[in-house]
Amino acid sequence: MTDTLTPVLTEPWGVDRSWTREVYESRGGYRALDTAFAMSQDDVIAAVKDSGLRGRGGAGFPTGMKWSFIPQDASTEAGRNPKYLVVNADESEPGTCKDIPLMMANPHVLVEGVIIASYAIRAHKAFIYIRGEVVHVIRRVQNAVREAYEAGHLGTDIHGSGYDLDVVVHAGAGAYICGEETALLEGLEGRRGQPRLRPPFPAVAGLYASPTVINNVESIASVPSIVGNGAEWFSSMGTEKSKGMGIFSLSGHVKRPGQYEAPLGITLRQLVELAGGMRDGHELKFWTPGGSSTPLLTAEHVDLPLDFEGMAGAGTMLGTRALQLFDETTCVVRAVLRWTEFYKHESCGKCTPCREGTWWLVQNLARLEKGQGSEEDLDLLLDQCDNILGRSFCALGDGATSPISSSIKHFREEYLAHLTHGGCPFDPARSTAWASSQQEVTA
Repeated sequence: MTDTLTPVLTEPWGVDRSWTREVYESRGGYRALDTAFAMSQDDVIAAVKDSGLRGRGGAGFPTGMKWSFIPQDASTEAGRNPKYLVVNADESEPGTCKDIPLMMANPHVLVEGVIIASYAIRAHKAFIYIRGEVVHVIRRVQNAVREAYEAGHLGTDIHGSGYDLDVVVHAGAGAYICGEETALLEGLEGRRGQPRLRPPFPAVAGLYASPTVINNVESIASVPSIVGNGAEWFSSMGTEKSKGMGIFSLSGHVKRPGQYEAPLGITLRQLVELAGGMRDGHELKFWTPGGSSTPLLTAEHVDLPLDFEGMAGAGTMLGTRALQLFDETTCVVRAVLRWTEFYKHESCGKCTPCREGTWWLVQNLARLEKGQGSEEDLDLLLDQCDNILGRSFCALGDGATSPISSSIKHFREEYLAHLTHGGCPFDPARSTAWASSQQEVTA
């Protein structure tokens, strides 16, 4: 089973002082830069395209194709404008915890990826946007950037190639909405983090109205290994349409939660075995494949391939591969309520469906969780979700509806049990029906 793991990005995590430039270089770090500089920019983009690398931030859009959208024709205004690379390190999806440990344990692989990606799209300025609350991560990446400048990996005439690049590490103000790429750009420019209307898309008019590529940390960190080992090496892992390896974050009721780097297409059953199984005496009840904004699945889905197509076929999304596992002791209704409260709190308020809709979702879920209302309220919840889905300004509203609609689909009887018990059947102290029965016994 251990052969299932393919440690590439996570391979040096256990090495002493793995975050330093000396350790990174001793293990072959920054050698891919010279390989990239020996290629034309278009050839680097083609290599990433051929590798089949798809965005590791949730959407799964082909990375090389995204880079190729940047206009380079100097006869157009967009082509004459400076190009920018922005790394989205505003990791804040509930359950997602892969980018932060990657930046802590191996920040130089991100820096090297930034250099190669910037070279490929002909950018001379790059930004790494990190969530403001994780100060220790910000300092770790800032130090890695400083070390790269000192070694000549950043700055002017990098490795004698004639290519110049400056990298800025930017601390966000701490807002979930800034994980949405255009809201991130607003925050980077010093404004309130709210999504922009598209078109124009960032590839044409992004940061400072110039062509901009925005990629996730893991996407950019995967680039040095692709350039160094070749596109065929990367595409040999994974499935036909979901190539390469990825970091799967397992949390919840497993014996060994953590990060497991494996080829896309691995199953949850295999990952749970690698994690030592569910905690003793308990069984899997439900789980999320890509964080709380993806429709949840049940124990019946443990053998589905964890790739983009396999999850889409099950009516959900691979997302950020944040696998939250819950056993039979967990109340689905309460878990969904907690997630929905998060989305209500993090809504930027720009559009009515999300601003008002998430508030009403919380009100109705809270009543149901307390055992108040009727079965008709479930249909009302689904109707509210239908009025938010596809109508909000960005994907936050859509994500807020996913756990609700999927949980009612798979666990409708559990919602009804709350109404029958007058509260949560998993928590007798909060169930009016249970309390009444106890009073009768006492009497």
